[in-house]
Amino acid sequence: MTDEDQKRRLAQLEARLAAARKAEPETSHKDEHYSQAQLAWRMVIELVAGLAIGFGMGYGLDSLFGTIPIFLVLFTLLGLAAGIKTMLRSAQEIQETKLAEEADRTDERT
Repeated sequence: MTDEDQKRRLAQLEARLAAARKAEPETSHKDEHYSQAQLAWRMVIELVAGLAIGFGMGYGLDSLFGTIPIFLVLFTLLGLAAGIKTMLRSAQEIQETKLAEEADRTDERT
């Protein structure tokens, strides 16, 4: 193989790659799936973090005051409520972002 032959084959390969990149959609369904999975994990982590923090605070207060696990139960429930509130806030934020993206796409079409 000569140098010219290699350059010609490389140019053909680059042209085929450029054509393939143009044919590929900007956002694939696979990327959207991973995005949804990431959002779901974010919400699960927020809920578990609220529960864990509430449990830890309740256990710590019960140990400090030497009480029955009243603080443990109370703060675990408060942690659950805080986790749910944070999940709902995240869901609302995601919904607003999706609606804004949809509105932008609609404006671009008109």
